[in-house]
Amino acid sequence: MKRIPSWLTYTVLRLLVFAVPLAVLLLLGVVWWASVIAAALIGLCLSYIFLSRPRNAVSTDLYAARHRDKPATSADDDDEDAAIDASNAPASDAGADTDADGRGSRSA
Repeated sequence: MKRIPSWLTYTVLRLLVFAVPLAVLLLLGVVWWASVIAAALIGLCLSYIFLSRPRNAVSTDLYAARHRDKPATSADDDDEDAAIDASNAPASDAGADTDADGRGSRSA
């Protein structure tokens, strides 16, 4: 079974920490804009206190992704590199009749 990415876990928890207080405040009849501001502040405080472990996991994953020894490549990257190499390959005898300045060697 695949492990759930740490960024997804942290994002869902942050949304819950905001949505639950917002729902409670709206059910209590607080004005919607005051509920949003209060829920944002409550969510910020709760996530700072209780979500340090998922936040550290996300930052560790981001650091590891940015500081790889070898960059990650895909099959598409390899295909693009092969196409560029093929287009930059010298032509076998297409330029045989040109001189140093790129003009043909025919005489007038």
